Amino acid sequence: MILLEPQHIAALEANTAARRAAQAEGRREPDPAPLVKFFNPMGAATWLVTELCEDGDSLFGLADLGFGCPELGYFSLTEIAAIRLPFGLRIERDIAFNSLTPISIWSDWSRRTGSIIMRKRNWPKRPIRFRPVLIPK
Repeated sequence: MILLEPQHIAALEANTAARRAAQAEGRREPDPAPLVKFFNPMGAATWLVTELCEDGDSLFGLADLGFGCPELGYFSLTEIAAIRLPFGLRIERDIAFNSLTPISIWSDWSRRTGSIIMRKRNWPKRPIRFRPVLIPK
């Protein structure tokens, strides 16, 4: 499987350009939603990607190797693609992944629950609606 299609590369590079432009202008950096999810089909390792650097290899996002401490940072596309798993499997891209949630929220919830996978299980499926409490007179 090709881990990054041309449309992913373009979108990830656009996020990188937006962040650098904000830094150059002294504005607040954007908080994009992850665009790509990589996962280990035989384990808990998961990567959520928001940016691709100019070198074409360094990715920025949330990395969870399954040890209970997800981290925001940079990781290598080449190294992820080089991982060989039993039965001839490799790291895969989740083709159904779609998120509107900013990476900061993913990071916060993943750290609280100890993993990206647990974050998805504990995240509300629909918006929480508060009903007014009626106090009898």
